[in-house]
Amino acid sequence: MTSSHLVLRGLRGATTCTENTTEAIQAAVTALMDALVDHNDLTPEKLVSVTFSVTVDLDACFPAAVARRRPGWETVALLDCQQMAVQGDLPRCIRVLAHAWIPQEQQPVHPYQGDAQRLRPDRSGHN
Repeated sequence: MTSSHLVLRGLRGATTCTENTTEAIQAAVTALMDALVDHNDLTPEKLVSVTFSVTVDLDACFPAAVARRRPGWETVALLDCQQMAVQGDLPRCIRVLAHAWIPQEQQPVHPYQGDAQRLRPDRSGHN
């Protein structure tokens, strides 16, 4: 960790899958976690917890199981849950909420990928 004063921040993000398969979910979770880690300069020691929620149409595998395979992530608290079913919600969507220690002066980056960019155009870089 850096010598900067660290603060606990909530980091959000989301992505979508092309289909409900283990391979598609693994690819989507890996890309989303890569973006979250890279853009926020995260290490496993900085992560407190990561919660994934998935829409009801994704049940081929657990996103947390995919994330758990990342080097050093065996000590990170990971959780999966089902996203509240709302009519008209974005299909095949994986959302993430991570709590991490980051330097106070660092502006958090919240990655929104795939069709999930529509959820937060202000944070996806596509507004």
